[in-house]
Amino acid sequence: MGDVVGPRLYSCYNCRNPVALHDDIVSKSFQAKKGRAFLFSHAMNVTAGPKENRHLMTGLHTVADVNCSDCGEVLGWRYERAYEDSQKYKEGKTVLEKFKIVKENW
Repeated sequence: MGDVVGPRLYSCYNCRNPVALHDDIVSKSFQAKKGRAFLFSHAMNVTAGPKENRHLMTGLHTVADVNCSDCGEVLGWRYERAYEDSQKYKEGKTVLEKFKIVKENW
């Protein structure tokens, strides 16, 4: 008993829908409007809103807000396009705000 079943993951803080795996974290050093955020190579059980250009701390990016597929809560955003070469690694990756996700199976 007491063994962790399944992978360590993050869930929506609102409805506990699993949205990302711990193993998919690319960076924990991202900053969102309301605090820290994590960059994930992949997110699950989320839907993306319309794409829009936003000026972020690292320059102009085309992003789409990412919502929990169950409750609709905005959890972060996905980088659709980066305009500077040094930021291209973010394309297709998802940022989830730390205060909007909770750890499961830890």
